[in-house]
Amino acid sequence: MSRPCGAFLYRDYRYLWTILMLGSIGVWMRILGTAQWLLDETGSAYLVGLIGVVQLVVQIPMTLWAGTLADRVDRKRLMFLAHSSTAVALLALGILNSLDQLSPLMVYVGIAITAGSHMLASPSRSALVPIIIPEDELMLAASTDTASQNAAAIIGPLIFAAVAVTTNLTVVFLLAGTISLVACVLPFFIRAKGKVDVDESEPPMSQVEQTREGITYVARHPILPGLFLLDIGITTASFYREILPVLALGLFAGGASATGMLGAANSAGAILGSFLALMLVGVRAKGMLVLYASFAYGLILFGFGTANSLWVGMVMIGLLGAADAVTVAVRQTTVMLTTPDKMRGRAFALMILAAQTANNIGTIWVGAWAGSIGAGNTMVLGGVISITATAVIWWIWKPIREFRSNEAGH
Repeated sequence: MSRPCGAFLYRDYRYLWTILMLGSIGVWMRILGTAQWLLDETGSAYLVGLIGVVQLVVQIPMTLWAGTLADRVDRKRLMFLAHSSTAVALLALGILNSLDQLSPLMVYVGIAITAGSHMLASPSRSALVPIIIPEDELMLAASTDTASQNAAAIIGPLIFAAVAVTTNLTVVFLLAGTISLVACVLPFFIRAKGKVDVDESEPPMSQVEQTREGITYVARHPILPGLFLLDIGITTASFYREILPVLALGLFAGGASATGMLGAANSAGAILGSFLALMLVGVRAKGMLVLYASFAYGLILFGFGTANSLWVGMVMIGLLGAADAVTVAVRQTTVMLTTPDKMRGRAFALMILAAQTANNIGTIWVGAWAGSIGAGNTMVLGGVISITATAVIWWIWKPIREFRSNEAGH
């Protein structure tokens, strides 16, 4: 039986975990801090909404570039560069705000830098995990990462709220920048080798050629395209996190408090789902595991869309978070197990890119349908599409059904 905290027995993973937590908490403080500043200073929901546009424009090319860089240069140095850039940008926002010199344009520049640097760090960190953790405990590490990210999604907003209420947004930016400063030095304490071994017999490739090679590799992979398409299909039809206020109002006639309760329930469910994934480490049929979790996700969407009280809605959205956490852990584990080290940065980058793009398209989709047919019907529609997408992938993607890992419980 695998130990729930087994990943922390590895010294280098403890540093990677700390970097993940600090980075995620800093991201949440930046997201909420910049959105609050724009709303307070401009009073325009439209200008707040532009944050998503800025992030999308920056994240797509940056993620592809970051994945290729993770397979070309020292991954530890890339994490240092990413977190130090975040720290400089956030500290600058704090200093400028304290001097009453901060403008919306400067805030958008800060958002662009921090969104890009976050994407720069992610593939490098993910690609280091399989080097540090033995193969038979990779899902343990992936589940721990998923639980930690969801814990940060609770801790970050709580820190933001406490600091913003007791002080001001200047302190929020300065504290987030300081957290990023700590994160930027930790990669140098990791002992594992950060750079991919290069085969001297192979001719050197340009970064563009390597990016193209990574895309080709993933496209021809027997399992990964199916898993990515499954995630895209489900997320596009049902992504709810960015528009929880709309769902809280449409489903339960609730305001900010209902939104907060639904968000907290979702994150708590995701943490519990990550622990469930830890219990399933010994299940070798990883492909079927993600299919079962995806079917469950679609069925739970029916329950969420037809919930007749906020408490029932909180239970349903918690279960959605749990099912999603299992699929995330299995996807990450599959990339680690089936991709050689020299390709992992690009494979993780494409996984992140698919997820981020689906999140943004899903926000537009769910928002548009909620305004047209109502929030409840939109969730039910998402359930139908999710179950259909899962059934299609199950039917046509035989390698996913047959995928077995070599992991076993300890």
